[in-house]
Amino acid sequence: MKFLVLALCIAGAIAAPLSADQATAVRDSWNKVKHSEVDILYYIFKANPDIMAKFPQFVGKDIDSLKDTAAFATHAGRIVGFISEMIALMGNEANMPAMKTLIAEMASNHKSRGIPKAQFNEFRTSLMSYLESKVSFTDSLTAAWNQGMDNVFGMIFALL
Repeated sequence: MKFLVLALCIAGAIAAPLSADQATAVRDSWNKVKHSEVDILYYIFKANPDIMAKFPQFVGKDIDSLKDTAAFATHAGRIVGFISEMIALMGNEANMPAMKTLIAEMASNHKSRGIPKAQFNEFRTSLMSYLESKVSFTDSLTAAWNQGMDNVFGMIFALL
């Protein structure tokens, strides 16, 4: 019963799934930056030192000195990998169970560490800012990204 309630909460958090065309547009734009894992995380941490402070291995360290370390690259790869998985699954209703499973695991890990919704929103804002600085955005691409992010973050927030 608990799983059913959880599944209903997650399903209810999706405003409108991305169409196949929207998902393709999001994937195409993400493919232009997804191999810049370290730069993406650096950008997010530089804009949001409070997010960086939630990572014990990075607390109290200078972001510029961390950027070239293996630990930083490893964590950047995990974060970008998660985003890449979400984007790969978007636009196909048959992929919803996989998305729900991945999001539930990630939300649980972050909830147990006390990560507030505000920091997820900071992350989202910084990620979008990074993307917009690297990829040419049209109104339709912006709308697709926002809808996709609303869906993913809605599912996360339903579990926090």
